[in-house]
Amino acid sequence: MNRSKKTSRIGIAITIVVLIVIVIVSNIKIEDMSNVENGFGIIVMPIQNGLTYLKNWISGNDSFFTNVGTLEEENKNLKEKNSELEKNLRELEVIKSENEVLKEYVNLKDKYTNYETIPGYVINKDISNFSDVVIINLGTRDGIRINMPVIAEEGLVGHVISVTETTAKVQTIVDTASTISCTISSSNDNLIARGTLDDESNLKATYIPTDATILEGDKIETSGLGGIYPRGVYIGTVKKVISTKNITDRYAIIQTAVDFKKLDTVLVITQ
Repeated sequence: MNRSKKTSRIGIAITIVVLIVIVIVSNIKIEDMSNVENGFGIIVMPIQNGLTYLKNWISGNDSFFTNVGTLEEENKNLKEKNSELEKNLRELEVIKSENEVLKEYVNLKDKYTNYETIPGYVINKDISNFSDVVIINLGTRDGIRINMPVIAEEGLVGHVISVTETTAKVQTIVDTASTISCTISSSNDNLIARGTLDDESNLKATYIPTDATILEGDKIETSGLGGIYPRGVYIGTVKKVISTKNITDRYAIIQTAVDFKKLDTVLVITQ
């Protein structure tokens, strides 16, 4: 509003100057007109040009501030739209993640149709040099009990060692306190596998029969002995066979099928 008043005042001033000049020129004799015109051009024109420039500058300044206000409003609207898009993107990521989990559950269910199972997922991990335990989101209210086997799509995970109403603690097969009765799938020879301190993805297989043939790449499965794990659940493959002077002391390193660093979804075998 103030700028508009300033512009109007400058316009009025210019008009007054022009009228004064017209009055002066009308009282000058014709023969003196050429000299007056020259004087007029020298004195008045710079003033008029300066006033015109000032008026245009102020008008342009008004336009600049108007444009700034418009840009600020547009920027605010864009920020709001961007925030809404980010929110929608996060929601899509959550839906995508949930869909992937559901697909894993479906795959697990299809793979282990011989067992009655309950799907769950890992909510915490308790990993140290001497233990490797995971916490899952299933408890007594879901029908979970101690010693129930836990599996993943790739193979055996471990078994439940303690349970609350809403959670269960699972001792994984790579825990140093874990012991599994296994079978070499190619020969049906039995052996015992335990967790090691060396690597959380390796097991040490001992008590290998002296007449058993065990080779790198052999598949190892649960034997069904021991009262916890059912027969035929995949454990892993033989990574290396270590021979000793006494054949009864030879052992093998088993690479677990499950990557426990990336373990997310599981199935608890209820029967």
